[in-house]
Amino acid sequence: MNFTAETFKAPWWLRSAHAQTIAARLLRRRKPEGVRRERVITPDDDFLDLDFAGDFTNPKAIVLLQHGLEGSALRGYALNVYHELNKRGIAAVGLNFRSCSGELNRAKRLYHSGETEDTRFVVRLLHERYPNAALGAIGFSLGGNALLKYLGEEAAAVRLKCAVAVSVPYDLGAGADYLDRSAMGRFYTSIFVKALIRKSQNKADLISDSCDFERGLRATSFREFDDAITAPLHGFAHADDYYEQSSSAQYLPNIRTHTLLLHAQDDPFLPADAIPYSNISRNSFLNSMITEHGGHVGFIHGTPARPRFWAEETAARFLAECLQTSAREQ
Repeated sequence: MNFTAETFKAPWWLRSAHAQTIAARLLRRRKPEGVRRERVITPDDDFLDLDFAGDFTNPKAIVLLQHGLEGSALRGYALNVYHELNKRGIAAVGLNFRSCSGELNRAKRLYHSGETEDTRFVVRLLHERYPNAALGAIGFSLGGNALLKYLGEEAAAVRLKCAVAVSVPYDLGAGADYLDRSAMGRFYTSIFVKALIRKSQNKADLISDSCDFERGLRATSFREFDDAITAPLHGFAHADDYYEQSSSAQYLPNIRTHTLLLHAQDDPFLPADAIPYSNISRNSFLNSMITEHGGHVGFIHGTPARPRFWAEETAARFLAECLQTSAREQ
């Protein structure tokens, strides 16, 4: 698939990676418009909350959205994507990972960076409900990692026509260690780890006997938390096993879906030398736009009074071009 897009250039007022990363939380949309939530029951008798945005009367194309760590399908970047897709006549469904919709899930587990069974379940559900719709997907950060892993696992059997992955931590171990090496990285880590600890405490009755719970509550880094709670809770031997099995870089060669990768070299969540350039360049199904600046899920340009969101705009254009072509061919 041939695709060209405007090159991202960080504006003078948001040049640094941290400015991009933090401003992204402040400047994006905050109010959902026309979004309907539906709860579906999973095969293991848990639940997933899905957010439907757009016209589902007779959709010709639908995009599945997967959010980042401790986010939700109503985060600012998600709302921007829904808006951009709606302008192009494309409906969207946001998948809230387990425990991320505002209500804790029922099962003795949470979610993690390599979770693909829920993605597989929702893609199948959408295909069954809307058999005439062309399906695409977009994932941000953790959600992008899980999406790329899913695409690699499914290979040519996948039901998705195209996909976009934004600011993916392709090597989870390298990302976790990179964050620990700087003051700002430890600042980001502390925010996420504290949120994960609070969530774990709220599920203590269910999960405390399935992991090293007390050690996890003392964690100050991703590696410590993942080794004590994430890994044992989800069937991994330890943090390194979890990182090795779940990192998406190794799955890139198997992807047979037209996929756009948006990433910044200055992403504070992944060292630049961990970007899997070789695996990307060897797969003709992958189209990458790797920019010098942009931070983590940032990519803001324009003016302070009228900021623009390059990642969402570019992703929506890519998905629309692919899905509208697929819809016409059906």
